[in-house]
Amino acid sequence: MIGLFLVLLFIVLLFLGVPIAFTLGIVAFVGIWLLDAMPLQIVVQTMFAGVESFILLAVPLFILAANIMNQGQISERLIQLAVSMVGHIRGGLAQANIVVSMFFGGISGSAQADTAGIGKILIPSMMKEGYSKSTAVGTTAASSTMGLLIPPSIPMVVYGSVTSVSVGQMFIGGIIPGLLMGVAMMALVAFVSRRQNYPRHERVKLAEIGRQFLKCVPPLLTPLIILGGIVGGFVTPTEAAIIACLYALILAMFVYKTIKWKDMPEIIFDTIRLSSLTLFALATASALGRLFSYYRVPDAIAGFFDSTFSSAGLFLLAVILLFLFVGMFLDAIPAMILFVPIVLPASQTLGIDPIHFGIVIVMCLAVGMITPPYGLCMLLASSIAKLSVSRSVVALLPYVAVILVAILIVAFVPAVALWLPSLLNEY
Repeated sequence: MIGLFLVLLFIVLLFLGVPIAFTLGIVAFVGIWLLDAMPLQIVVQTMFAGVESFILLAVPLFILAANIMNQGQISERLIQLAVSMVGHIRGGLAQANIVVSMFFGGISGSAQADTAGIGKILIPSMMKEGYSKSTAVGTTAASSTMGLLIPPSIPMVVYGSVTSVSVGQMFIGGIIPGLLMGVAMMALVAFVSRRQNYPRHERVKLAEIGRQFLKCVPPLLTPLIILGGIVGGFVTPTEAAIIACLYALILAMFVYKTIKWKDMPEIIFDTIRLSSLTLFALATASALGRLFSYYRVPDAIAGFFDSTFSSAGLFLLAVILLFLFVGMFLDAIPAMILFVPIVLPASQTLGIDPIHFGIVIVMCLAVGMITPPYGLCMLLASSIAKLSVSRSVVALLPYVAVILVAILIVAFVPAVALWLPSLLNEY
């Protein structure tokens, strides 16, 4: 009876618009308060224990690096490079939107930062060039989900923390799946652009592309510095995030001179605001996980997966459906905290590589960034374009379809995710 009440409470809070971090915390607090077997201070103790991890310090640091890059107008330089590369294709600005998300995903590690930073520039620009609001919102929100896959990736840091899997191997494994998602979306945009006869820019000379590329070399080196340091064993993910922050600050303040010391308090405040929400969601998810443990929810779900799915293929399909559903209501970080420990043992029993498994999960949770009711990237893009949520949902359906195809390819062709990590293991 208590369990049913808590489920209803969760649903009501979601529909009232209560932020997901507070929803998780309220449900955990009320659930433990209704139990005689557990003292109420367990909520606070579990919340603190949930974020008491050195590797999780990388989360606010990667957000800080992204904020510095955004405030330092580095995204504008990346957009110019992307337009010079693909602007001559039919629907060139929409194609550039996807390409720049690949670039920016390798700097920020955050889909929200991509939508906010790139969307503020490209959505109005696309609308001025004659693109529909639906196309501008769909392309911007969907392409930003690559930020969860192309390294550095904040959800992959959390997955590594939960499972003790190498974060460096996860980063490397996410490169090809992230690019696969990007290519699939570019193919969709090419099809739509031909039907809608969207404009294209004049072809840029190779020398001009080279000039734009040279201007963007410093920020594009960010993922290489991070990956090289982690994979080479020189730094931990948290130390790599510190290096990324310092590198971004040097670029914005001394190389491009687009940030001054007086801008730093606002950047730091925004970082604290964003990272506190992220880490608070992680903490409250840990408390809710403790409540789940009392009711043996993990054991029940794990037993269901163990007894129902005897083949790796069927198991992966079930996990994909689970995390697609969960991603509609939860951010990637609390979703991983709550559900990855439940399904991981069954995946190990079936011989599924934990890196491959983690990348499939991250891809599924990326879909949740553009699907209601959570759909944070969708909501950000629609608010920038002043497009209704219902029309934004319709605009994003084709992109969701191509991302699902990419997920199935990665799930059933493990080499897509494991080829690069296996190459590095050989050397």
